[in-house]
Amino acid sequence: MADRSLRGIRLGATSLQSEEGVVFHERTDHTYACMQCERETVLTFAADAEVPETWECRTCGAEARLRVGDKLADVDHSGDKAARTHWDMLLERRTIPELEELLEERLALLRERRGESRLTA
Repeated sequence: MADRSLRGIRLGATSLQSEEGVVFHERTDHTYACMQCERETVLTFAADAEVPETWECRTCGAEARLRVGDKLADVDHSGDKAARTHWDMLLERRTIPELEELLEERLALLRERRGESRLTA
């Protein structure tokens, strides 16, 4: 065991494995074009992978579309759901008059606290 010590090796800096006998999977390159910043990004996927029609642009974060030949892929957003905001979820539980009443109660409580802190301080 002592003859196999790792003395003198920087652990984590280099790999002790070799690529001998490793068969790499077939790959293909796909180009995504961003319409906002006019940048193209080339991504590598496995040859048998399902390639997404859109990808987030690395520069501006906008939606980049897959380039197929000279054309960009058509993306159908009709099935996408709009994100529910906190306000939408609040309106599902309360009405506007209820919210106004709660606001007045909380403001009165805050005003009462401020008044007490001024008298004692």
